[in-house]
Amino acid sequence: MGLALGLGAGPGAGQPLPAASSGDGRRLERRWNELDRQIRALEQLLPAEAEPLKGDALASPPLPQQEMAPLPPQVTAPLPPLALPEAASLREGQPQALSLEQTLAIGFANSPSLQARREEVAAALAELQSQMGTYWPRLSAYAATGTDQASTSFFSPTGTGTLFAPSNPFFIPPGGRGSLNTNANGVATGLQLRYELLDFARTPKARAALASLRSGRLAYADALRRLQLSLSESYYLLQRADQLVRIREAVVRNDLLILQDSLDLKQAGLVPRLDVLRRQAIEADGQEQLIAALADQAIARRRLAALLNLPPQLTPAAGDPIRLQPRWPLDLETSLVASYRDNPELEALLATREALLQQKDAVAAGLLPKLSLFASAGASASNANSWNVRVADGGCCGATVATSLNTYGSDWSVGLAVSWLLFDAGTTRGQARALARRGAAVAQQYAAQRNDIRLRIEQAFFGHEASLARLVAARRGVKASLEAFRDARLRYQAGLSSELDLSNTQERLIASLVQRLEATVNVNVTYAQLLRELLPMPTDPEAPVPSRLQWTP
Repeated sequence: MGLALGLGAGPGAGQPLPAASSGDGRRLERRWNELDRQIRALEQLLPAEAEPLKGDALASPPLPQQEMAPLPPQVTAPLPPLALPEAASLREGQPQALSLEQTLAIGFANSPSLQARREEVAAALAELQSQMGTYWPRLSAYAATGTDQASTSFFSPTGTGTLFAPSNPFFIPPGGRGSLNTNANGVATGLQLRYELLDFARTPKARAALASLRSGRLAYADALRRLQLSLSESYYLLQRADQLVRIREAVVRNDLLILQDSLDLKQAGLVPRLDVLRRQAIEADGQEQLIAALADQAIARRRLAALLNLPPQLTPAAGDPIRLQPRWPLDLETSLVASYRDNPELEALLATREALLQQKDAVAAGLLPKLSLFASAGASASNANSWNVRVADGGCCGATVATSLNTYGSDWSVGLAVSWLLFDAGTTRGQARALARRGAAVAQQYAAQRNDIRLRIEQAFFGHEASLARLVAARRGVKASLEAFRDARLRYQAGLSSELDLSNTQERLIASLVQRLEATVNVNVTYAQLLRELLPMPTDPEAPVPSRLQWTP
């Protein structure tokens, strides 16, 4: 097409083209054949599978095996939750190489947010056990003891009548007086039993506690998925930062070699001073890019250390070479259907809504009658001592006062009690309506979360497919850029090309390397994002958590 356009642009366009000579035809044929061979050579560079090419700069060599050995738990044990690190422990030590599986295992064991989820599940289980206890009677024991002292005075005013005749020993004449002091000691003990025979709020409360427990466990499983994604992304970004440092180091070394070539060529009078100054500026820019890459690497390491909740003196490093995750095995529609099925994020919202509706029923049951059985039995004893008994003005009965009196007794009771709230100014109904509205709000959250899941799946799926395609193109670009850079450098050394051509070719090579790195990391990141929506995770905090990130239908 390009040849036809080029031929049609000359004078006499629209007129018959002049016949080409046999020599021109042979030259054109040789050019087309050469172009075809180059295209076939580029096609051969396409990988048969999503694995790094042999000799690929991205396939960094693995670290020694002794550095990748499993770390003892005491080395990675975090600080206590309420402790602050000391200054000595904040000194950064030698970076510790971790594989991706080790990173996930440490993160699942040390994460404070995940541990908080475990505590919430334990609290929900305790609440359920508490509600189940309401189906049993309540038995309590009581005991009481005490002492008291009293002073008593008797006085019959003038004119007060009496029930007894004057000859009766209990007769009190008008104006008769009497007084005494009494000290009493007593003790009582017994058992009390109460059992709710009929309580319409008891069952809804137990079901609400059960739904809250299920919601907490599902939220724990979803937190595992979220943590898996955060840890994977941080690890892949750390690998990216490490690889950028390697690229920038290689660029700086290459800049120094080219700068030396420029100085030698200038001394020989083959290049102007401008080439040397341009190469010095390029070398300085390469140094700046390397410093920025080292800073990004340090930040990526600390970000991963914060997620792992490592001791302050321990700094993680990516020990695994960059390897591509396998191609996602499902199409988009199947992935969406699978993401909705048994999704802990959605199931947790349903369980939360169920708990709210059960709480509403429990509150509304407060307006219904309650029937309770009660029983009690006990014994008591007392001792009373009286002294300083005095009578005056004919006061009677002094001889009948017991100076020491012991009493003993026992009692028991059993019965039924009914309570029924007849009027509370709409307080109970208002609380029930509020809980019903909260349940409706959770239903809307479910709809919004369902849409978010679809959007996340589609973004990750399209990004995964695009990153794989970009990776294929980027590998071809790297291969071509490497060959172009070698040729440009040889031509520059021979004085056949300008420094500007060499600089442009070098920039294209660096851009190709970075693009290939970005495409490789994006393949892994988007795979982890798809796993976040579909990877099965346990709902029991005591169950082991898988640390291998690969989903199988």
